[in-house]
Amino acid sequence: MAQLSDDCFAHGGALMRLDDALAELTQRLVPIAAMETLPLALCHNRILATSLVAKVAVPPRDNSAVDGYAVYHDDLSADGETHLRVIGRAAAGHPFEGPQPRGTAVRMLTGAVMPFGETGGPDTVMMQEDCARDGDVVVIRPGIRRGANRRLAGEDLRQGETVLKAGNILTAADLALAAAGGHAMLAVHRPLRVALVSTGDEVHEAGSALPDGGIYDANRPLLAALLTAAGCKVNDLGIQPDRRDHLAGVFAQAAREHDAVVSSGGVSTGDEDHVKAAIEAHGRLDFWRLAIKPGRPVALGQIGRIPFFGLPGNPVAALLTFCFFARPLLQRLNGAYPKPMRSFPVTAGFSYKKKSDRREWVRVSLQDDGKGGWRAEKYPVDGAGVITSLTRTDGLLELPEDLLRLEPGQPARFYPYEALGL
Repeated sequence: MAQLSDDCFAHGGALMRLDDALAELTQRLVPIAAMETLPLALCHNRILATSLVAKVAVPPRDNSAVDGYAVYHDDLSADGETHLRVIGRAAAGHPFEGPQPRGTAVRMLTGAVMPFGETGGPDTVMMQEDCARDGDVVVIRPGIRRGANRRLAGEDLRQGETVLKAGNILTAADLALAAAGGHAMLAVHRPLRVALVSTGDEVHEAGSALPDGGIYDANRPLLAALLTAAGCKVNDLGIQPDRRDHLAGVFAQAAREHDAVVSSGGVSTGDEDHVKAAIEAHGRLDFWRLAIKPGRPVALGQIGRIPFFGLPGNPVAALLTFCFFARPLLQRLNGAYPKPMRSFPVTAGFSYKKKSDRREWVRVSLQDDGKGGWRAEKYPVDGAGVITSLTRTDGLLELPEDLLRLEPGQPARFYPYEALGL
């Protein structure tokens, strides 16, 4: 496993735009996850460790795209019917044996290899629906173009072509492509082993008796699901009390057994926020002041050389900082080159005022605008601790840094919750 430099997450403290912070950190990060070789069936959603080259061309040889008849285009009449003798049959996996002479046709089933013959062999397949069969003669109507209904060798993949690049998060389609290119096993990165911690004496396990002033821990279930969706292997270390020495021991042990540590809450500067001191007992902690709302302060640090991510305590802020900031960094540490999250433009159905040079996300529901598009309506309660705002809406409307006021009818970019891993 690779290690991070001691000052990988060092930050001067200035307020930064999100894209600038991600670009700077991504440039500093190197993959730390080990590699393993697995059969294709176990590689879905894993991160490819080495680029993949096609061992064979796909398809290996020219073949028929339809059921019909292989012919030489030069044998066909341009303005009348053509009568050709059918001399044989070819099916997928069962080629026609021997050359096909000029002036003949071969019965073809879909996927059958094109016969060989004179001057490269027959070059066109006539669909059976466009032909008439009379005994051993096929009658072909005029007008078909040269090369019709023929799949060319290598039109999908050329032998030696790079099929997939290292850092690709493998989809089901990627696995199909790898198999078609001749690969049964793939070198992939092992999932990052992530320790997940909640802190705070007021935080309690759901289902337990709740004392006066206590709250149930919503962040751990939320972050565990998001981490798993991001391809990490999560070890839940539960709720830890806000005591410096205790937390220092928990974090030190977690760093010995995991590739990264994620916590929520306790990273402010209050009298009972001891995460900073606990991390610094074995490493360093830097606060990245991001120009975003919700979730401006995010703590990044290292316990030894193991990365630490300290997310806000409010659930909505924890969600946003994880999805738009922590997740792409964790995926990079795991060897991936993260792709932008899927989003699409919608029309705002409300007005909204914001500060300059700050990116904000507003929780919205989508309504049919009656014009073939979508209109976004803002959830009426938008506090960073309001979890119902996530369950009663469809996603997030992103308001860029340079926007000062959003008006009804104005376009804006929408991120569905599915794209965030919710």
